[in-house]
Amino acid sequence: MDEATAELFDAIQRLHDEDATVVTSVRLSASLREAVKAAVKAGMDDNPNDAMLNAVRDRLAAFAQRLALDLHYERFPDTRPSLAQIATAAAQLDGNPLAHEPDLLRRAADELVRLKPDADADDVLVYAAALHAEQDPDTTRSAAAAS
Repeated sequence: MDEATAELFDAIQRLHDEDATVVTSVRLSASLREAVKAAVKAGMDDNPNDAMLNAVRDRLAAFAQRLALDLHYERFPDTRPSLAQIATAAAQLDGNPLAHEPDLLRRAADELVRLKPDADADDVLVYAAALHAEQDPDTTRSAAAAS
């Protein structure tokens, strides 16, 4: 773990300790400020300050989860899911019919990373829909619409 990551991890862990508060200034877009005010008015939080603090804490919690996962994958690289597995999970979550086509998703992921090394699950689903269209033009509309 590099020094910056260790510092971030330590700072995130200290969030659970109650400590003194400090006043700070943050520049917000007008639309974000209005959205926060509307969320407070709708009862989503007690006040704009709490809304902003909770949002920052949630973001830092996401960073902590990412750090933990990265450290886990560093120690146990075989546990990292493949791009095809991630695309399959995304398809399942979205109710995409391609979720039932694991061989097609594996093929799409394998081909796509050669064309676009930074491809993500959404890219795989779009590419798989195109491959599916070549195989079965009659059922393409539903698969493409879902991705």
